[in-house]
Amino acid sequence: MGKVDSQTIVDVTQEKSMYKRILVSTDGSDISQKAVQSAIALARSTGGELFAISVKEPFPYSAISEMQPVPPQEFFDAQERIAGERVKAVVSAAGAAGITCQAHTVEALHPWEAIIDHAKSQSCDLIVMASHGRRGLSALLLGSETQKVLTHSTIPVLVIK
Repeated sequence: MGKVDSQTIVDVTQEKSMYKRILVSTDGSDISQKAVQSAIALARSTGGELFAISVKEPFPYSAISEMQPVPPQEFFDAQERIAGERVKAVVSAAGAAGITCQAHTVEALHPWEAIIDHAKSQSCDLIVMASHGRRGLSALLLGSETQKVLTHSTIPVLVIK
């Protein structure tokens, strides 16, 4: 019969409660819904709480202000409504699973920076994001917010495909 030392037991206990504050990013896509469900399942298994974020686009100002297709306030209102609906859906799904979830919308030129900054400001210990799975030239040209979060974050990132 093997001997179990107390260090092994402590490590197992610590690992089970490793992720207590989980940030999940949503853009409303089907794949981000999959990330939301994964984040909820993880929070349920660790007894953690969720923080949902949706990043809003800034108004595309131009030098010729009379040529704007949408007035700035109308644009801001639409962006807030869309982002708000996205995070409310996460709060609702988390609530149905018995998980506490705080919802936040943030305006940012670079979503990856906003996601990392928000994770830090909320003291999150994990970021859950979806990957749209772009490959080749389209991935190179379009870039990937998930890839940028992976590259720049000091907080662990769980990528859902």
